[in-house]
Amino acid sequence: MKLLQGDCLDLLPTIPDGSIDMILTSPPYAIGKDYDETISLERFIAEYSNKIKDNGVFAFQTGNRVSDGFIEPIDLITYPIFKGLGYRLINRVIWTFGHGAHCRNRLSGRHEVISIYAKSKSHTFNLDSIRVPQKHPNKKHFKGKKKGQLSCNPLGKNPSDVWAITNVKNNHPEKTSHPCQFPEELCRRLINAFSNKGDVVLDPFMGSGTTGKVAKELNRQFIGIEKDPEYFKIAQERIFGQEEVVI
Repeated sequence: MKLLQGDCLDLLPTIPDGSIDMILTSPPYAIGKDYDETISLERFIAEYSNKIKDNGVFAFQTGNRVSDGFIEPIDLITYPIFKGLGYRLINRVIWTFGHGAHCRNRLSGRHEVISIYAKSKSHTFNLDSIRVPQKHPNKKHFKGKKKGQLSCNPLGKNPSDVWAITNVKNNHPEKTSHPCQFPEELCRRLINAFSNKGDVVLDPFMGSGTTGKVAKELNRQFIGIEKDPEYFKIAQERIFGQEEVVI
């Protein structure tokens, strides 16, 4: 476990190329948060993609920019960047949630997107670790050789690419002072599905440290980078508690 305070592009040389199994992050993209800034997504993606192993995964969570009352979907902007670097889209997960800003001149946004990329078909995917309960768990085959046997996987069904997970707002039990915080369940599902125990997970925009907290709980190694001193301290406390922190 390693936490680094500073700009993720400045700290790029501290991370060896080809050393990361999974990047899971949500970059700032100028949507009006107090920590927000416009970054070069093209430069960030290009430089950090070199850190991923050949069979690694890049999970990129984004929403929309709003420009003059119209939305600009960040995942559509970044898709050709990833494609130009040789990445292919494994899944485009729609994360739906119940709370958010209310709009007057368009429908209120209640979803964001996690784009999951890989260069190799040999990337990790652990379906059994993220299965959800079957709608009809006792349904059985009614004819043929399997008549009378369960017709569905007893471990549960594939959760699909639409995930309803409550976002972290107001009185949510995970809430910190960070205004745009990952819910732990979102990270847990992604890390379980696309990495293995002992793998190295990197979050270059660590924020309040949700990715690191969940990675630690799931027995993954973690490298986190955060520029803001306040959020960096929150991440330290959430991930390490009273343990020694490596900086």
